[in-house]
Amino acid sequence: MSDTTPIQSVVTTLAVLETMAQANGPVGVSDLARAVGATKPRIYRHLRTLVDHDYVMQDPLTDKYLLTMKLFHMGQDIAEQIEFLTEARRIMPILRNQVNQTVSVGQIEENGVRILDILRNRSEIEITSPPGTLFDFHSSAQGKVALAYGPISLREKIKDTPLQQWTKKTVTDITQLFEEIGIIQQQGWAVAPEEALIGINALAAPVFEKSGILAGTITIVGSVQHITAQPASELVIAVQDAAHQISLRLGYTGNTTKT
Repeated sequence: MSDTTPIQSVVTTLAVLETMAQANGPVGVSDLARAVGATKPRIYRHLRTLVDHDYVMQDPLTDKYLLTMKLFHMGQDIAEQIEFLTEARRIMPILRNQVNQTVSVGQIEENGVRILDILRNRSEIEITSPPGTLFDFHSSAQGKVALAYGPISLREKIKDTPLQQWTKKTVTDITQLFEEIGIIQQQGWAVAPEEALIGINALAAPVFEKSGILAGTITIVGSVQHITAQPASELVIAVQDAAHQISLRLGYTGNTTKT
């Protein structure tokens, strides 16, 4: 089978969703089958799968189907991600030129922080983590910021998760990690010297959206010689200021240093 051959079941599901989105109200199986050009049993199976995953609900009075708000919320999340990245890209070159270090921005996911973009700085050490890389919460500066400023559910979940030791300096003791998270909440920034990669440190700060919810992180990455375990105050100030500038562009008016 060619890689470009469409998966018919996915095509059918998308057609069902698009048809329902264009409808003025609940839609029956027969109407959906005619609109999509498929049999009623096949449409019914697709609908039941969508119901099981909370994309569709069934009207108990008419037995017809309608979309839930899940797709709407997904669209909002995508729009916020695009807005965050757009505004971050305006600030990233300024920060890189100011500190002469590689700059990245990331967004929180269920299992870590995903790097959305990276602006590299020419140095003797090449930072090889490309956009799309997912960093663990416990072993990265970005992840620690997420634990400190993100939803409490992240901290609750990590309590029951084995912490992988990437290097000899990776923090794998949950009590020690939570003590560090408390410090991060007070100081407004995080580091992870050689906790994910030998010889590499990162300094990250939180970026907030208009509502005050954590939108993502902005981070500088470099060798432990340039970004030490206790980073120079000018580096901390530069990263926090960059985070604050992005937050302001997203409509946030609060203090990004503490929560």
